[in-house]
Formats: sequence, C-alpha cells, structure tokens
Amino acid sequence: MARSIPRALACAVLVATAAVAAGTGTASPARADQSAYDEGYRLGLEAYEYGLPLVTTDATMASQSSVDVSNGRGFGPVNRFNPIRRFITPDDRSVVAPNLDTLYSIAWLDLRREPLVIHVPKVRDRYFVIPLMTPYTENFANLGSVEKTPPGDYAVVGPDDADVRLPRHVRRIVSPYDRVWIIQRIYADNASLKDQNRVNRIQDAITAVPLSKYPRRHWTPPTPRHPDTTVDPVVLPTGLDFYDRLGDLLAQFPPPAADRPLLDDLASIGVGAGRHPSANRRLDADTRAGMEAAIAAGQAKVLRDAQTLYGQGFVRHNGYLVTPTGRYGTDYRLRAVVTQVGLGALRPEQAIYPLALLDRTGQPLTGARKYVVHVPAGGLPPVSSTGFWSLTLYDNDGFVVPNAIDRYALNDRTDLQRNADGSLDLYVQATRPTDPAQARNWLPAPAGGFRLIWRIYGTQQPAIAGILDGTGWRAPAVLPAG
Repeated sequence: MARSIPRALACAVLVATAAVAAGTGTASPARADQSAYDEGYRLGLEAYEYGLPLVTTDATMASQSSVDVSNGRGFGPVNRFNPIRRFITPDDRSVVAPNLDTLYSIAWLDLRREPLVIHVPKVRDRYFVIPLMTPYTENFANLGSVEKTPPGDYAVVGPDDADVRLPRHVRRIVSPYDRVWIIQRIYADNASLKDQNRVNRIQDAITAVPLSKYPRRHWTPPTPRHPDTTVDPVVLPTGLDFYDRLGDLLAQFPPPAADRPLLDDLASIGVGAGRHPSANRRLDADTRAGMEAAIAAGQAKVLRDAQTLYGQGFVRHNGYLVTPTGRYGTDYRLRAVVTQVGLGALRPEQAIYPLALLDRTGQPLTGARKYVVHVPAGGLPPVSSTGFWSLTLYDNDGFVVPNAIDRYALNDRTDLQRNADGSLDLYVQATRPTDPAQARNWLPAPAGGFRLIWRIYGTQQPAIAGILDGTGWRAPAVLPAG
C-alpha cells in the first residue's frame, strides 16, 4: 500500500471539513484589504490551535466545578477528589470514549492560597495513577504504580510557594502553575462488583487537603446549606471572544519561554497575555473578519490535522492512529488534536491509545461487514506486571453501543478462546457468531459505523519507543472477514 492517506480517509476529511464549514460561514467575499483578511485568518487559525488546550481546560473546569457537592460522576468542588463510582453504560452519554478499565476521580487544585497535600495509600498489585496536568494539558508529574510511588503524603505547591516549609515526611511536588487538573485512574474489573467496591475504598483513601488543615487527611469543607447540583455545560467562546479569553488565560498562566516566537507573531493581530482583540481599535475590519472566520473554521482545521496524522502513519502503525501524548513542547498541532479527540491523555509510560477508524484496507469500519483481529502468539501488548490492555468499541460519536450480551470491550480479563498455537482471533461484527468458540471472542458492533481503541496501560519501558515509531509492537490489523 502506498504511504499516503487512504482514499476513504481522504473522502472522510473532505466530508467532515465541508460539514463543519457549511455551518460556520467561513467563505470570504471580496474585501477592501484581502491581504489583511488573509493574515487575520492565517494567524487566527494558529491562535486557535495554540490556545485550544487552555480555553478547553478552563471551560471544562468551570463545568466540572459548577456543582458544590460531589455528584458521583466526577463533578464537584475544587480542591477535592470527586469520584466516579461505577463504569459507564450506553445510557450515559456525558463522556466521550470512556474506558471500561479504570474508575476515575476528578480533582481541580487551586494553589493560589496554599498548597494541597495528597495522601497516597498503599495500593497492592494494582495499576493506578494520579496524573498532574497543567492548564496547557502537559502531564508534568505522576504518582502511581508505574513510578512505584511509596505510600505517604505529597504536597503540590504552586510556583509562588516552591520553597514553602512542609511538615516532616511530606514530599514536595512543584507545579509550574497554580491550577492543576487531576484525572485519577485506578484499575477495576468491570465484570466484578466486588472488585469495584474495593476500588471505591481506594478512591476514598486518596485525599487532598489544604496544607493548613494537614494532617487531617479526611478534612472537607462544610456542606452548603443549599447545594447547587445543576451542572453547567462546557461551552467554548466563539468569534473574537475566543481570543479575549485566551488573552486572560495567558496572563493568568504565563506560557513557557519556548512559545515566545509564536506569540510574537500573534501579537500582530492583538492576541497575547492580557490582550482583548475585540476592544483593539487598531485592528481593521478585514483583519477582524479573518480572525472571526478562523475561529469558525478552527474545529475543521484540527480535524483535518488529525486525519493527516492518521494517514501519515497508517501503514507504519498497521491501520491505527498512534501518537505520543501528555508531553507536547512546541508541537501545537498534536496538542490541539489530542485536546479535541482525547482531552487529558496520559504520557506513554502510563498509557498508549492506538485508534482505528478504518480497516487495514483503508475502508471505514461498519457493522455491515465482519472483521477479524488476529493476535499472533506472544503478540498481546507489552505491559508491566501491574499493567493491562483492552480493546473497546465505540460508535462514531464516541459512545459505547448497546448489545445483547452487554459487552463493550475485550481485555486481559475476558475469558477468550485461544487457537492451538496460542494465537487469538477476535471477531468484531454486528451479529453473534454461530461458532461457540468464536462467540467467546466476539466484540459486538452496531449496524452503522464505529471505531476501535486499544488501551495499553503500564507499558513496558523498553517497548514504548518502538510502539510510537512503528518499529516495535503494533496493534493487530483489523481485517475484513470473508
């Protein structure tokens, strides 16, 4: 196969892009100063790509902390872990591409007043991670099984409190910003309510308390007399408001020095820390129009970038999209793509997420066809002693699909039928296989389009580079059957 974007993928790019553009009115009529419009549009798209993580995480925080009591779905007050107690079902469409491997707890830390002390209990022989992320979605530190984090107390301190005196035995983690996002993950057996209850107890034992309240590990603020339980939706600003909000966030969370060259360019259209292009009278009407059109076209542009990345690595990665996540540096394109399709993704040593939208022949995955995923003997993902793997199916909107056997994923806990040589054949199709052995390895598909995601948790360190560049372990190809 030629090393180019498969025809079906190229068509998907055109259709998706056209659909987005049709609803946003990005066409440019004749202008008094076309060059000003074009420059506003070009730099406006760069600003959208650069600022998407900041603006998206800010809107996500506003939504997730809009209730002042934990609601059992990860929403709740800042400076607390807000757990999700059970796995998602097809009836719950609040989370896109949820995993069925770990139970989550969400925490937003506000370090402006003082540090927060996280207590890590002893967790035996179980994958868990407490990832700390910046407003730019950089996964700057992790506590958990991969790092072999010792049980104990860890103070997360903001940049202004880096030298604050801590109690004895409390370890220090310096955050580059005074806002930290944590999406805690703990392995749980999705087929065992007993195991999920065990994980609930671990969730309760992982706490965050202000330094001034330490060592009261289970301290919580008083419950509001009239709790607000209405979740505000995640809404991103549009038009020039996007740049205004970006300016506020750049002032609140100063960007890394490496971003200076890009920000110098964006300054020419009034985008930067503390700047509000909507109130900038020096910007002419055509520049403003170009900038507004760029925001309207931004989602389609990021989608095109995602499809391009998929196509560029299609052959190398056996038909999957595989990218490094969690650390981006100045790769603003990749960072924006991950923000749009997998916000909050972990670093590769924690998890790698091969994604398939097409079969290995380059055709879109659909329940109208049957597929086989052949895993050769010894060909399962290379994971550590506490690591594990899964293969999850979602519809094209990113949600799990109702089916007759309530199976949404295959994983290392599934009772799978192996071939005589130790290999595995996984059957992905809409109808139940008539062969009982095949039915044991069946991942039900919807009648329409769908996508597949492998998740590799706790990847063996020597294998990571080869997985990411396509020279090592590769996710098994999705091949049409018959």
